[in-house]
Amino acid sequence: MALADQHELQAINHVAEALSSNERRSLLYLCESSDADDSMAFAKETLKSKVMCQERGYLFLGELLIQLRRFDILRKVCGTSRDELERALKYRKVLPRFRVLVVNVSEDMAYEDLNSLKFLLSSTLPRETMEKAKNFLDLIIELEKVDLVSPERVDLVEECFINIGRVDLAKKVAAFKMSVATPEQHPSQQQRWRAPVPPPTPNSSHSLQRRRRGQSLHIATENISVPVHTEQNCQLPLDTYKFNSNPRGICVIIDCVGNDGDMLEQTFKALHFNVALYKWLSVDESLSVLRGIFKQRQNLKGDGFVCCIISRGMANHLLGTDTYSLGLHLDRVRRLFTADACPMMASKPKLFFIQSYSVPEFQPCARMNNRDEDLETDGCDGLSRYDYIPTDADVFWSHCSTDECQLEQGHHRSIYLKALTDALLKGQKRKTNLVDIHTEVNGAIFEHNRRNPGVSYHIDLKHTLRKDLYLQ
Repeated sequence: MALADQHELQAINHVAEALSSNERRSLLYLCESSDADDSMAFAKETLKSKVMCQERGYLFLGELLIQLRRFDILRKVCGTSRDELERALKYRKVLPRFRVLVVNVSEDMAYEDLNSLKFLLSSTLPRETMEKAKNFLDLIIELEKVDLVSPERVDLVEECFINIGRVDLAKKVAAFKMSVATPEQHPSQQQRWRAPVPPPTPNSSHSLQRRRRGQSLHIATENISVPVHTEQNCQLPLDTYKFNSNPRGICVIIDCVGNDGDMLEQTFKALHFNVALYKWLSVDESLSVLRGIFKQRQNLKGDGFVCCIISRGMANHLLGTDTYSLGLHLDRVRRLFTADACPMMASKPKLFFIQSYSVPEFQPCARMNNRDEDLETDGCDGLSRYDYIPTDADVFWSHCSTDECQLEQGHHRSIYLKALTDALLKGQKRKTNLVDIHTEVNGAIFEHNRRNPGVSYHIDLKHTLRKDLYLQ
């Protein structure tokens, strides 16, 4: 065996023996091994096959150590410093760039971030797989196996980072994506700036979170700037939801009365939502529509979700077009879109606007009280359940009720929904946050009730928004 080969073998053995099991796992991933074996013996064999077959194997080994951040081993084994080796590697990097990105991100991820990612992906990967995942690298390997992530497909990863508030990591993914795009996929910077874009929503809340975490705005892995659209005349508060995707998200409208659904449809289309309008649905049909919204993956891609319901109802239940029914409990509507039920909507704002026309409380007859016990119902215990709406973060819940007798009027239009649509469109032009927009709605309802005490509207507004929301 040549002396050079002996030196390389000694270096390989020293590296494999000095690394922890987690570091060996990262090393094997960088060496493009998909084997779950992270033993020292397997690491040595993998390194031998990679290092000794290359003309400049010491550069490959040195780049591995730089990515693993083991500069102590680098100096001892290669006899050089990080700066010296990086200069030598400036035009000779051989490690797969996507795998380098994954390892770097995995090193920068805190334990609570990993748990948040597992929660987001709980409906995507099996529970057993999630439990075994010790770090971000393990999650990526599993996502690669089911073809959800690859060097050419990183959108899911970028979206997850944004959802857990790690936009510093999302920027790294975005920079990688831009750097590997073809000219057709990635136009020049000049073309990107000239292309028409939707009005920008400030994304600076993530900058605030990054400063809290002590993260730098500089993207260390790639020397590529990510374009940030700014508007000099629009100085909005820092703590805001990201709300500039196109479309903004899905807006589902269920109109069981038939008067104002079209008006809501036009309004939310103007607010850049994909709108799905359903009319004259029963309780069962309404529930089926709501359950099926996010079965279509494109409905998950937006920055938020809106649900509008117009229906006759009681204090806590919506009746749809049913003549006799216990109805659909309002809390059940909300629970269909919690982070537990729909992980991909976690941390995104979920807006509910409900107009109910109050009818007398339905008293079921004795026969109905004795129906099969296994029939699933939402049941009413006679107690107000408003205190339970909403309970999850990022929910805006606006529920207005008025008497059913108003529906007897010809061409009736809801004062609440008219005030809401007007305020939303004005708020879009003025760049007003949603809570302030609803303050205008409250004022309009107050004036209406003052002038028309016999046909008053009652608004119940609750929200758990964590940031300002601008529907631009």
